[in-house]
Amino acid sequence: MPSIRTLALLLAGLAMFGPFSIDTIFPAFPAMGGDLGADPAAMQQTIAVYLIAYALMSIVHGPLSDAIGRRAVILGGLSVFVLASVGCALSTDLGTLLVFRALQGLSAGVGLIVGRAVIRDVLQGDDAQRLMSQVMMIFSVAPAIAPIIGGWLLGFGRWPLIFWFLVAFSLMLLVVTWRWLPETHPRDARSSLAPRRLLADYFAIFTNPRFQRVAAAGAFNFSALFLYIASTPVFVVDVLGLNERQFGWFFVPMISGMMLGSWVSGRAAGRITGTRLANIGFACSGAAMALNLGYNLLVDQPAIPWAVMPAMLNSFGIALTFPILTLAILDMYPRQRGSASSLQAFTGLVLNAAVAGVLSPLVSHRPLLLAVTAAAFMLVGWLFWRWELSRGARPQCPKAPAALEPTDQM
Repeated sequence: MPSIRTLALLLAGLAMFGPFSIDTIFPAFPAMGGDLGADPAAMQQTIAVYLIAYALMSIVHGPLSDAIGRRAVILGGLSVFVLASVGCALSTDLGTLLVFRALQGLSAGVGLIVGRAVIRDVLQGDDAQRLMSQVMMIFSVAPAIAPIIGGWLLGFGRWPLIFWFLVAFSLMLLVVTWRWLPETHPRDARSSLAPRRLLADYFAIFTNPRFQRVAAAGAFNFSALFLYIASTPVFVVDVLGLNERQFGWFFVPMISGMMLGSWVSGRAAGRITGTRLANIGFACSGAAMALNLGYNLLVDQPAIPWAVMPAMLNSFGIALTFPILTLAILDMYPRQRGSASSLQAFTGLVLNAAVAGVLSPLVSHRPLLLAVTAAAFMLVGWLFWRWELSRGARPQCPKAPAALEPTDQM
């Protein structure tokens, strides 16, 4: 077994290739649209198609890793992602590109979804929260540097060079995973892939009211931030008046907040209860939404740096809440962590796909409407969290129970 620091770096890298495949191509949207004969709305579908495929396959990655092991699923997903990225690089029309983007989405979830289960396989309680926070802190770098890398790659060549970069990155992860990642899910703990058993497990998890509340709290809260991420091609270039090499003006503050929040979460493990830390996180996100709304009401045209500062505070709050909510879900089903992680990811991804494919094109050109929509998402997430607390649940990152059935059916 590698050291905790090595495991954190490896799992963070595995989680990064998903965001890389979304954010790296943002600066190339105008060039891609020109070459492929696609308008901005059509180019937005390259994100929506990817996320829909990611969401659909996310319900398979977890139970597959519960049945055949974490390592085999991760290696298989990386291999498919390499081939899909090659297909994207060689695409000459939008239809072909969308097909390979869908294939990227089908494979990209293994790092994040199965990685969460790996964390809970090897660690418990406060140690699991610390590792989850470390992984998130490193992983947070991806959305910040991905569009910057994409912009600089455009300075050296045409947009297919971005997908060749993804090929190289995923190949590197494939080699490192094969060399360093051990199998953390022993054979005697594995479950069956029989369709009836799988459907029964999913039904039990998905219909658990506590799972629904906690998953919805995290999904809606993150969607407030993801709405801006999905809107960056318009928000950064058309609204803020920046160019394709200046996406860092949005992503660097946002990711700095997430990294700082992840660091604070790790340091707080064992010192501050999970419930209190999540409450602080939601309070920070709420303050960010209020500041963002106030700024957009006061100015006619948003401008840097003030237009991007609320995203920094919002991402800080999300980083505080994410490990608590995720570990609470994984601890509900100690022998079905892959399935629980899959359904949590599926919940968020379906919502994010709707945000990217439907809402973002409608609101991204209007800064105030963008701010109002983001605030509404955050408010809904907080209301689900308050509902969970009103039921008497207090997530504390507990030790993993030995029972097969969920630990809380409230």
